[in-house]
Amino acid sequence: MKILLVYPQYPTTFWSFKHILHILGKKASFPPLGLLTVATMLPKKWEKKLIDMNVDPLKEADIAWADMVFISAMIVQKESVRQVISQIKKAGKPIVAGGPLFTTGWEEYTSLVDHLVLGEAEGTLPLFLKDLKKGKLKKTYQIDKFLDLKKTVVPDYSLINLRKYFSLCIQYSRGCPFNCEFCDIVRLNGRLPRYKTKGQIIRELDNLYRLKWRENIFFVDDNFIGNKEKVKRELLPAIIKWQEKRRNPFGFITQASINLADDEELMSLMVRAGFATVFIGIETPKEESLKECQKMQNQNRDLLAAVKKIQHYGLEVQAGFIVGFDHDSPAIFKNQIDFIQKSGIVTAMVGLLSALPKTRLYQRLQATGRLVKETDGSNTSLDLNFIPKMKKNVLLKGYKDILSNIYSPKNYYQRVINFLRDFKPQVKNINLRKLRFYHLKALIASLWMLGVQSKGRRYYWRLIFWSLFRRPKTLPQAIGFSITGLHFRRLYWQK
Repeated sequence: MKILLVYPQYPTTFWSFKHILHILGKKASFPPLGLLTVATMLPKKWEKKLIDMNVDPLKEADIAWADMVFISAMIVQKESVRQVISQIKKAGKPIVAGGPLFTTGWEEYTSLVDHLVLGEAEGTLPLFLKDLKKGKLKKTYQIDKFLDLKKTVVPDYSLINLRKYFSLCIQYSRGCPFNCEFCDIVRLNGRLPRYKTKGQIIRELDNLYRLKWRENIFFVDDNFIGNKEKVKRELLPAIIKWQEKRRNPFGFITQASINLADDEELMSLMVRAGFATVFIGIETPKEESLKECQKMQNQNRDLLAAVKKIQHYGLEVQAGFIVGFDHDSPAIFKNQIDFIQKSGIVTAMVGLLSALPKTRLYQRLQATGRLVKETDGSNTSLDLNFIPKMKKNVLLKGYKDILSNIYSPKNYYQRVINFLRDFKPQVKNINLRKLRFYHLKALIASLWMLGVQSKGRRYYWRLIFWSLFRRPKTLPQAIGFSITGLHFRRLYWQK
């Protein structure tokens, strides 16, 4: 059997980096880890082809070649999903759909696709394959429990061109011990974190090393430190040993909760293992709004001091922020700007509150008649899918003001300086990448596009000269941040 696996296109969003990937010679930020894992689970004798539409177009010849088409997607890819489904249906090919979009919003697709394989593929895909062999396929496949990750397989990275991606992906755990009202992680992956063994992770690292990958790897865990002791005692020592034996070929990125700042040993081990960046959900500096969304881990703590401490240990903090909570007043916009600038969080994703399907927020707003429509899942959307307590026009204007402020050249470059000034790791950071051609290309682009053409060039040169004369070792980071800022400026500045 010939199976075509399709990953629909992302719109231009915060994490797409579409405005700068061409400068780096890349096509997409990350590959479709879910489909790569599904590919390994399919019978070995089957022929498989994967089309990531963020890298290559979906051609009629690809669809004609296939006996069956598998689609996986997230909510933000919804528009592309409908176009893909229409294209495949015209060719008369059966469609099998799975992934977060379909798992939480399957009702919308029952008449559009042939089969829905929902939830974790490790549990539902074998049931589908068993029925396929019998010739008695059902419409929907789902199970009511979360699975043991020790049974998961190594993703089949041979199906993609690695060089077209900025970073590859690995997953160590699923689930998060916290249960924020607006988040759909507990619905998708459960509240009790489940883990692969350290041996499984080492095998995945070995696989990427054999494929000659020598760049960043994103641990896509919902919360990498959901079980701190397991990470400290089992995984990180194994990665440190593996990295040292091969002269540290990889740098790591991940997602974690703010209580990372409470564990100095954990931060030190992460840096020794090669972790350089961690995304944290800050959401808001307003205590009442944190209580409203039940983000327990952020309450009753000095969030600014926590961020500074994590940065001091050698981890760049990227962070998510939200406006639109019921307890937000118009003062929240300036409060968010002040926090972001003081913290030195260069990559600050600020979004309007959105009610994702099946979340507790969604259910609360629906029960009180405040839900207006389904969300598009975009973190750059200028629309709401619920009735806010604040006047809508005030909320939207304040949101746009935050973005145009923090991503103006003056404030963005100052934030980079604020970060680099305070970035003094306690443990020597071993995450040093070898010089690549695209690094030189990025440098030239930075000098020309930002140092000559840009209206904000004086702030760019201020950053460069500050780095050269005050902290010369940070110059590569200063150049990297300047290029990243070009994407954000085109998204937000004066929008």
